[in-house]
Amino acid sequence: MTNAPAPSDSMAPAEPKTAPEAPGELTLADLANLRTAPALTAHQRPGLLAELKTRLAACDWFTIGVMAPSAASALAALRACEGALGWPALEAHGQNPAPGSVAGPVFLKGNQHSGQFLLRAEAGLGEGILISGHLNGKPDPALEATWGPLPLDLFNA
Repeated sequence: MTNAPAPSDSMAPAEPKTAPEAPGELTLADLANLRTAPALTAHQRPGLLAELKTRLAACDWFTIGVMAPSAASALAALRACEGALGWPALEAHGQNPAPGSVAGPVFLKGNQHSGQFLLRAEAGLGEGILISGHLNGKPDPALEATWGPLPLDLFNA
């Protein structure tokens, strides 16, 4: 008898999981241990967005991470999020490569304190948006957290 890994234990990229079918069944806590954002039904989006906006309202500023298949899709997800949440647009850090010069999967990290985002090629990640809420002054673990991965299109109108 051998201890060879089962075929399902391969290092292949994670396929998006479909979220629970019943409306209202999906919460931010359900996403916390996922590697990639689930595909959401039209009925799940409003409740998830409402919960996220409630959590965000308790924070002073945010960082955002976008795991995407391309630089263009990462920037589109960032801009849609900024627009939907009324955030000021982040600017590209001076050391960023030109988005068109980055081939393949990327990770975008944005920071409202600095007002900038960094973009880099990054293979092996899932897909989705991670948002972390922060407070000015003394940290409060009950309010500050990281939410996601959220679908790249969650904030599209």
